[in-house]
Amino acid sequence: MFCLSELEDTVRVPPSDLNLPLEVAIKKALQKLFLDKVLSIGLCVAIYGIKSIEGGFVLPGDGAATYKVVFRIVVFRPFVGEVIAAKFKESDSNGLRLTLGFFEDVYVPAPLIPTPNRCEPDPYNRNQMRWVWKYGDDEFIIDDSCQQIKFRVENISYPPVPTERAEDAKPFAPMVVTGTIDDDGLGPVSWWEACAPISDDED
Repeated sequence: MFCLSELEDTVRVPPSDLNLPLEVAIKKALQKLFLDKVLSIGLCVAIYGIKSIEGGFVLPGDGAATYKVVFRIVVFRPFVGEVIAAKFKESDSNGLRLTLGFFEDVYVPAPLIPTPNRCEPDPYNRNQMRWVWKYGDDEFIIDDSCQQIKFRVENISYPPVPTERAEDAKPFAPMVVTGTIDDDGLGPVSWWEACAPISDDED
């Protein structure tokens, strides 16, 4: 789910930060440039360390110092087939939206929710729909009472930035993870906690 990636970039340190220790000033600039940004390799969640610093050129009329920096970042980059634990964020007739805390664009579309199921108005939140999975004579509700939900990654996409957006459009998500909960052991953990393990001695 997380990996280290090495990058090289030209970093501008503004005059206001030139009084700081060089590595501190550059790390501050790197955090502003990359932290919580989606790159082609995934979502940057931390600056891990700086490997080398070169330069320190001051451009005429600028006052800022420019450095060539090689550094490593911690990237959130899940792989297809990986099982991840998340929390419920919201749901509608299209499916579920889950959150990892630092990343909130995890979607479980309706076809990837266990069947038979139904989508109904949430009696506790009139602005939201909720999903109910029917298993035998039991019904299992998927809502914000679910402390932990396990999903399996089906796809990771990086949508292009739209050139035009409607005023009521949802915030643009530069990285979207699509998951499924339609398999044994997936979905709210509470579904499976009551399942007793089968002994090998039982036939």
